[in-house]
Amino acid sequence: MSIAALAPALADAARVVSRVAAGKSLADELEGGGRSTTRAALLDLTHGTLRRFGRVQAVVRELSHRGKTDDLVEPLLWCALYALESGRYASYTVVDQAVRACGLLEKWNAKGYVNAVLRGALRERSSLEARIAADPQARYQHPAWWIDVLRRAYPESWERTLAAGNTHPPMAVRVNRRRASAEDYLARLAAAGIPARAFSAHGLLLERPVAVGELPGFDAGEVSVQDAGAQRAAACLDLRHGQRVLDACAAPGGKAAHILETWDVELTALDTDAARMARLARNLERLSLRAQLAQGDCTQLADWWRGEPFDRILADVPCSASGIARRRPDIKWLRRAQDLESFAARQAAILDALWQALRANGKLLYATCSVFPQENDGVISAFVARNAGARRLPLPDGGAAQWLPDAEHDGFYYALIEKAA
Repeated sequence: MSIAALAPALADAARVVSRVAAGKSLADELEGGGRSTTRAALLDLTHGTLRRFGRVQAVVRELSHRGKTDDLVEPLLWCALYALESGRYASYTVVDQAVRACGLLEKWNAKGYVNAVLRGALRERSSLEARIAADPQARYQHPAWWIDVLRRAYPESWERTLAAGNTHPPMAVRVNRRRASAEDYLARLAAAGIPARAFSAHGLLLERPVAVGELPGFDAGEVSVQDAGAQRAAACLDLRHGQRVLDACAAPGGKAAHILETWDVELTALDTDAARMARLARNLERLSLRAQLAQGDCTQLADWWRGEPFDRILADVPCSASGIARRRPDIKWLRRAQDLESFAARQAAILDALWQALRANGKLLYATCSVFPQENDGVISAFVARNAGARRLPLPDGGAAQWLPDAEHDGFYYALIEKAA
């Protein structure tokens, strides 16, 4: 980004972050048009600021003598502080461009204030660290309730889990085995100057993220972008050729596509959202895969199920998305502690409904992208306890049920349950 482009980028990012702070979804806000900023610049500033949200808020509180200020000036300071700490720009450039951004936001009277706060952040950098160190939200860059849940759940790894949630996520791809082998595709990546290594039969981890358009053969359906943790689903469902399979919360279709790339099964892909189902259909078309698509609520069986039971069901249920918060950093600040109870109730309702559509001796794979036990072991233990015919099985890939986010994958949870005859 040119120096001259930083001021409009900061102004656009401040508008987006302001609305996220008011409770709006980052993804929805990024879809809006009418900006002069490049999408890459906007993604960097908004995602970076929200990953550090607890920290940049604390710094502004320490340096401001006004208390809470304007709904745009404060977000501008948050974004500028991230830009300062990112190391991408010279300090004087960030200060200058943030002051210029005040004019773009029509906050001319705030120029002196923004200049003073940012120069104060530079001047008092060492003492600031000591002053905000006692604030858990500033130190760990997560809400206090989130920190408490993870500390109780993972006494030996909660700090590593929080730290991972503040990093840039890794990029993994899944090679379409019907089009190419992982070995051949790995060689094609190397020829394209994209270092990578294999982590499974069809999965490759890139050394650094690249634009999807840079992936050889992407448009031809040879490869898809999918986190390593998400790629566990196809292996953990314990599939066989010829089975009837339901992906009950399928959109946008990554797990469904992986199943169809690996096994010759009769797959029904179900989801409630029409726009997401359209995206799923496009993904399958790109990969030259076929499935029976159905739109509907998986808990309302009468609306979509014809009564023939499934051999396997994948229930990739709605959840807090706490395991992928680094990809969706607004999640940390939009979620509330009481949301976990609501998610668990919805997840239990989904399990109870789908259990009726599973044949005897069939298997259901429960999946979340959450790291909170209330949505994972808590839901599964309660389900097995109230269903005498439910038996939890070891996962076929031999891995742990809960994967916490790290440098190679996001946080995912899987539980395989068999239905007695």
